[in-house]
Amino acid sequence: MKSKADLLIHNTKEVITCVPNGSDSLGRITDGAIVIGDGLIMAVGKLSDLKKTMDLSKVEQIDAQGKIVAPGFVDCHTHLIFGGSRGKEFALKMTNSMDEIASLGMDTGIPASIRMTREASEEALYLSAKDRLGRMLSYGTTTVESKSGYGINLKDELKQLVVNQRLSTTQPVEVVSTFLGAHDFPLEIDRSDPLQREGYVQFLIQEMIPRVAKEKLAEFCDIYCDEGYYTRNEAEQILKTGLNYGLQAKIHTDAYGNIGGSTLAADLPCISADHLNYTTEAEMSRLAASRVIGVVLPALDFAVAHPDPFNARKMLNAGMTLALGTNLNPGNWTESMQFVIQLACRNHGLSLEEAMMASTVGAAKAIKREDMIGCLSLGYQADIQIWDLNCFEDLLYRIANNAVWKVIKKGRLVIH
Repeated sequence: MKSKADLLIHNTKEVITCVPNGSDSLGRITDGAIVIGDGLIMAVGKLSDLKKTMDLSKVEQIDAQGKIVAPGFVDCHTHLIFGGSRGKEFALKMTNSMDEIASLGMDTGIPASIRMTREASEEALYLSAKDRLGRMLSYGTTTVESKSGYGINLKDELKQLVVNQRLSTTQPVEVVSTFLGAHDFPLEIDRSDPLQREGYVQFLIQEMIPRVAKEKLAEFCDIYCDEGYYTRNEAEQILKTGLNYGLQAKIHTDAYGNIGGSTLAADLPCISADHLNYTTEAEMSRLAASRVIGVVLPALDFAVAHPDPFNARKMLNAGMTLALGTNLNPGNWTESMQFVIQLACRNHGLSLEEAMMASTVGAAKAIKREDMIGCLSLGYQADIQIWDLNCFEDLLYRIANNAVWKVIKKGRLVIH
């Protein structure tokens, strides 16, 4: 049965469709309008043209009051669910060395978050993550990828993934679940001991991945393949096991060194390779040829004052498709994709148009949703934000401002 129109957005300054045309990389429509039915986009164009083919007289309307309409942001890399806070550690890092912080007897880094997440109940993790999602929605993010990775044992990894399931049904933001049991090694083992290390890898392969797949708790299997974490060989074993169980492959790699993770991403291929600070130009070309999405994380490079920020221009010149993510996590508590766009342009040389495409269309590709979300086009989900801005460039110019006036998710107004 054909959908019946139930919502009209009109009186816009412009609609940014993120569907490129010959003259505009963002497919902007001045004074555009959008017709929605059953949560999907039925038509986009000039209101005068839409009225020629559709009866819109009895449809609920949102008068955009001359504001700018755009697709909801897709945040394709987050560690949304974690226990506690590392705020004190973060503040100390501004003026103290890691040795000085260690002398205070503080837990730091991923191990600290593992301890706090293990100690937190499922309910506590659910409530804190739901709170973060509410703020992300208020900044215009309508879809979020959420990784586990702060349990690093079966019980607490499953606990995080169950929270993803609960969040999917109890609040408006769409949550895409990723298993990251190979974010680090368990606190209880000595990672320098080959036998203990191999024991956990085999536990991931034989117990954790099959359980996650059987209970349908994740769509993707991710791993941290970098210096001090998982080797290329370990990553290949784990990701191939995930693929055998129907979990699509993602990889954190080349963040603080290069041990072959991006080459592995091209060979498998992975859906996305994330971070990419130390990726070579030859590897970028291989990733482009394999159609691996490059997920880059400007807020992380900013938060850690990265000594070698990722080079977005080289990736684009190599032909890669880029996506932006907040990398929201306990060491980089970033909830606003608007801020990520500003950092991507200021610190990494993206144009505003490139950053906008990377935070919508590119990010949708990084979670295999490119035929559903990320642009305003016929048949796509009506995931829409309306910005109270004078012009599109103000999204970049007005630093730390929240441009959002209203947000619509699947055709329903969720932020007024």
